[in-house]
Amino acid sequence: MLELRPNCERCDKDLPPESAYAYICSFECTFCIECVTQVLHGRCPNCSGELVRRPVRPEAALKKHPASTLRRYPQ
Repeated sequence: MLELRPNCERCDKDLPPESAYAYICSFECTFCIECVTQVLHGRCPNCSGELVRRPVRPEAALKKHPASTLRRYPQ
């Protein structure tokens, strides 16, 4: 199950679980659309993997399996 991290790991922008502007790699590193398009050019700086739009978990499922609250801070 995806962790749904709450922030961009580069700029620390909030990315709530319903955000359509959150991107992840296969290791679930999470970034905002601005960092992905303007700085990272679609590649994860941690693993060099492709960054794709993070799926939105339906509200009912989110109640049963809540998003993570652990923030990952920019490096």
